Amino acid sequence: MRIKLLCFYSVLFCLFSGISFGQDIALYNQFFGRYDFTFFGNTLNPDENTYMYPNYMLTSSSADLNLVSGDVIEKAYLYWAGSGTGDFDVKLNGIDLTAQRTFTTTQTSSGYTFFSAFYDVTPIVTAQGNGTYTLSDLDLNALIPTYYLNATNFAGWAIIVVYKNNTLPLNVLNIYDGLENLSPPTPGTIDYLHITLSNLNVIDNQDAKIGFLAWEGDRNIAVSESLSINGNVLGNPPLNPSNNAFNGTSTIIGSSTLYNMDLDIYNIQNNIQIGDTSAEIQLTSGQDFVMINSIVTKLNSQLPDATVTIDQTGVECNSRNVAVNYTVSNINATDFLPAGTTITIYADGIIVGTNQTQNDIQIGDSETFYQFVTIPSGISLNFTIEIIVDQPGLVTELLENNNNATMTATLAVGPTPNPLDDLVSCNRGYTEGLFDFSAYENTVTSDPNSTVTFHESQVEANAGVNPIADPSNYMAATTPKQIFVRINGPECFTTTSFFLTVKPCPPIVYNAVSANGDGMNDTFHIEGLRDVFVNYELYIYNRWGREIWKGNNNTPEWDGYVKDGIGNTQAPDGTYFYILYLNDPDYPKPLNGYLYLNH
Repeated sequence: MRIKLLCFYSVLFCLFSGISFGQDIALYNQFFGRYDFTFFGNTLNPDENTYMYPNYMLTSSSADLNLVSGDVIEKAYLYWAGSGTGDFDVKLNGIDLTAQRTFTTTQTSSGYTFFSAFYDVTPIVTAQGNGTYTLSDLDLNALIPTYYLNATNFAGWAIIVVYKNNTLPLNVLNIYDGLENLSPPTPGTIDYLHITLSNLNVIDNQDAKIGFLAWEGDRNIAVSESLSINGNVLGNPPLNPSNNAFNGTSTIIGSSTLYNMDLDIYNIQNNIQIGDTSAEIQLTSGQDFVMINSIVTKLNSQLPDATVTIDQTGVECNSRNVAVNYTVSNINATDFLPAGTTITIYADGIIVGTNQTQNDIQIGDSETFYQFVTIPSGISLNFTIEIIVDQPGLVTELLENNNNATMTATLAVGPTPNPLDDLVSCNRGYTEGLFDFSAYENTVTSDPNSTVTFHESQVEANAGVNPIADPSNYMAATTPKQIFVRINGPECFTTTSFFLTVKPCPPIVYNAVSANGDGMNDTFHIEGLRDVFVNYELYIYNRWGREIWKGNNNTPEWDGYVKDGIGNTQAPDGTYFYILYLNDPDYPKPLNGYLYLNH
């Protein structure tokens, strides 16, 4: 006969639901902290089944939950089982339940099928607490004519309760489940069942214990029947003799009338060693048909369990600096995570940053970090950030394979700007110039989805504030003047710039002077001269070649009077000659011509 052990392995708040297709005993859930467990339930067989009696089964039965003061229910799992392919709709205290998970197994010698079903009844048990629970509407009587022939007609139910109490030591509770059987093909032939319980981490074996939920064991059959852990036979006489472990008993309430089902707990303090990460279970039977549905282990353990989550990443435009916001936690733990635990940050496998926890992180707590890292130039724009806590493994933990987290990230790159030429305008005086750079809005980028703005400083361009209102008519008070361009792309912006410069343009001479004080042409005005050619010299001569006036950038324009003349007299109407020395390397030759004066 082949039997497999079932145990629950409970990870805090990590539950699975739905139909189970695998029948092997396997880890189901795990709890870390001040936890312990108990069983309660009842058979639906009115007596030990034989091929003579009884020839019926009950359709309901009751059992009591009795927790002590301070016990707080964490989880409650209901299993019911019986002969046949399954009755998956039952009631618990009048509440309709439909199986969330199901298991089946077959007896080798007869080919008969047996089933087990599961429902998470935590809300029901939490609401009621201690008291009597009744499972009903489990009716398998129609199968008795078939299963009665080899005395395998049975039904029953059990609830595994995980509870927390602050007075308990720090433990790790593992729960495994499935449905496997020991089924000797003929009497006297010994069948073996080996089960490996994994995911153990034995730090302290003090008060270690293991519990079994089994079906169809017979109190009057003890042929080569044994239950061993790590090669050591378990027994709890007189209730559970070492040669008849599955005999219709409950060690929780000391009952020997739990017909054809077993709820037994054994102390395994001397059967498991510190440092063990697994345990080997072996069952043997030379006659008895036994099914294992669940196994629970409780081990004392005081260890942290470092985990990390990447909360978010932030990137800057056109920068390889990345802000990483992450959290180191010690949730599923039985001891604090010490300060100084190392943190390593990778980008595509390359270390880009390190850190360490700043404080002792207590059980259930966490510590949040905000850190900048620089992505090397050899890494592509799209990359993977990975953070590993305690990578050297200096801190012994409950689990060593859950210390990392990853997240994809993308560097933000703005549109590629096209090069812009500097603009040159005529000097309007003291390097002032008027410019039109509105056409650059279309030529600076080839991206039709981009928008372009012009700014007077890099700070304003980066911030996207105070854009130049009219790029087609921009007056630069002084030059050279740098103009900054912001190109806004779909994800990021880019900036570029160009310079505004001025040059001295050829002066424009207005050679008619009407010095009559009417405000029009009252002086000899040369546009583009004053404050542009600051070293210029201007001479005016009469028709006989006599100099009558000279001036420069520091003197007023000629108003028709003879400078330094006797009595400072007005020059008479007529034609005069001027010579203008610009004293500029771009204009080495003097300008000259006639002007006409009238009053």
